[in-house]
Amino acid sequence: MEDLKIEGSACLYPRAALGWEWLEANGCGGYASSTVMNCHTRKYHGLLVANLAQPAGRYVMLSKFEDSLSLGPEEHFFSCHQYPDFFFPPVRHCLSQFSLDPAPRFTYEIGRQIDGQPGKIIICKTIMLMQGENCVLIKYDFENAPDNMVLRLKPFLAFRNFHGLAKQNGRFAAVTAPLNNGFLVTPYPEMPTLFIRANVNAQFSPGSHWYNNFEYPAERERGYGWQEDLVMPGVLEIAVQNGQSVIVAASLQEKPLELQKKWTSELRRRSRSQEQEQALAAGFPPEDRDPVRQLLKAGRQFLITSPAGRPAIIAGYHWFDAWGRDTLIALPGLTFCSGREQEGMDILTSLGQHERDGLLPNFFAPDEKNHAYNSVDASLWLFWSVQQQLKFTGDPGRIEHTLWPVMQRIIKKFLSGTVYNIYMADNGLLHAGDAVTHLTWMDAKIGGRPVTPRGGFAVEINALWFNALCFAGELAAAFNQEALFPAGLPERIRLAFQDVFWIADGSYLGDVYAEGVLDHAIRPNQIFALSLPFSPVTPAQAAGVLQVVREHLLTPCGLRTLAAGDPAYRGRYEGDPAQRDGAYHQGTVWPWLLGAFGEAMLKYARDKEEAKVFLRKHLRNFLGRHLPVAGLGTVSEIFDGDPPHDPRGCVAQAWSVGEIIRLYTLLQES
Repeated sequence: MEDLKIEGSACLYPRAALGWEWLEANGCGGYASSTVMNCHTRKYHGLLVANLAQPAGRYVMLSKFEDSLSLGPEEHFFSCHQYPDFFFPPVRHCLSQFSLDPAPRFTYEIGRQIDGQPGKIIICKTIMLMQGENCVLIKYDFENAPDNMVLRLKPFLAFRNFHGLAKQNGRFAAVTAPLNNGFLVTPYPEMPTLFIRANVNAQFSPGSHWYNNFEYPAERERGYGWQEDLVMPGVLEIAVQNGQSVIVAASLQEKPLELQKKWTSELRRRSRSQEQEQALAAGFPPEDRDPVRQLLKAGRQFLITSPAGRPAIIAGYHWFDAWGRDTLIALPGLTFCSGREQEGMDILTSLGQHERDGLLPNFFAPDEKNHAYNSVDASLWLFWSVQQQLKFTGDPGRIEHTLWPVMQRIIKKFLSGTVYNIYMADNGLLHAGDAVTHLTWMDAKIGGRPVTPRGGFAVEINALWFNALCFAGELAAAFNQEALFPAGLPERIRLAFQDVFWIADGSYLGDVYAEGVLDHAIRPNQIFALSLPFSPVTPAQAAGVLQVVREHLLTPCGLRTLAAGDPAYRGRYEGDPAQRDGAYHQGTVWPWLLGAFGEAMLKYARDKEEAKVFLRKHLRNFLGRHLPVAGLGTVSEIFDGDPPHDPRGCVAQAWSVGEIIRLYTLLQES
């Protein structure tokens, strides 16, 4: 089994490694993350970022350790910081190797005379977040260590919401207390206490000091605040012996930790998960097994249980919460195609319990109150997600008693009309929104107005609507229940869909029909009219759409959101928030769309084997280049529309990973 490794270049060119980010997730919404150099470049980076019930949300508790090895007058550092016009430590870093499995592992080499001969002190540092706990473990292993060697740890505390930045302030109370081989600290009364302990003899020297102006260049590039002050409450020192393993824990749990047992337990759990992922990947062609295994591992990071006990999918790391639409699109790949059927059903059932007025939440609030119900398609994606559940698990009985009642309510509400001007027109097509709403997945806005206005009759919304009605008709018959709508309605919608959206002289589908005008922009939304289980287009129309999408939208990383020849096209996703929002759906590439594109190609290609060869090659080229960069071992949210298609946005996105896993599965089964 191949392991994702980075060797040599991080030591020789440390600043290049600032673009390589690792991520550990704990299954309850918390995470640990930084760069390979352990130099934060984002305000979202942290060694312990906890998802709290009170105060609600994700909080950077422990930003980092400044960890170093003292060898008499020499001190060698295992982490870095950026300050104004200054990079610390200023000398070349001693990192020689980085790997991801079973957890982020850093190998450092320090040149040293050993028994009169040139040699190396080797230090291996591994960071592991405990599953289901707000607890991070850092393990240090030493080889060829001389006597009188001291491991020195300076904890830098943030104790702030992960969207914010800490600043030196008078509220901080340096309340520390000694623990056996460690200490505790409670800097703010409204925040939980942080417990830091080692598994060996450790001496804590209290002394509160603020370190000012840590710089996060990724935030500066994104147009946000990018300088932070962090407080160091004291120093933990450990006299190290050769061959010794030192484990340090930073935890929100008060009870004493048996660190070696916890480490071993978590390692065994990961080993079991790796065996399952390796077994699943073994069913794929040899060239695909390693990327599939990496994707299966990455997929686990998005599956969480919230502090309130709600099973959910985090839409993306670092800054997204749980989003209804993203959950339903990502879920089949992350669960039903990944051997996690129960998790998938639990998430679907929980999501269905939040239906209101026929709508499902667009996103869930961290405090579990005031969820946002401003999406038309989340409810329709529920039908597709259930279709995938049946396709990959074949268990309709569970649907009848859990999700079918929710699906019936959605159909009835959409037929009669509900909030946000969502209603069925006389021709059967579904209308939603107006010029100022943003109810579809292309929901970026500037100054409160959508960048891509899609109020009216949107092409993928009506493809989803047609699919939902056809599927609901099937389920009603299977469950021996009365139909929810007249038998001729789906056919009426099919004919209206073709009449309204088909552009004969271009052989593709328009994007939005509003106020009597069809938007002729070439966008990827039309691909869903082909990929969904029930399609409202003819095979000839499908062939035209595939050709246009492949010619104008397909890139090595996914589909553009707008053809490059369009006057509104934006080829690079960069600048301040307004500039980036202006490009978000105006040409930016989204890899999650590869799932629908690949499925459409497999359904309608004249030569299916040729299509499979093309898609496999496309995925191999994409993942071969992308998995070792940006968010290591996972798939980014978006890419520039223009070559070289640099990764942008979140470094780990749920539907990017989920849809590529699903496409791999389709390639195996077709």
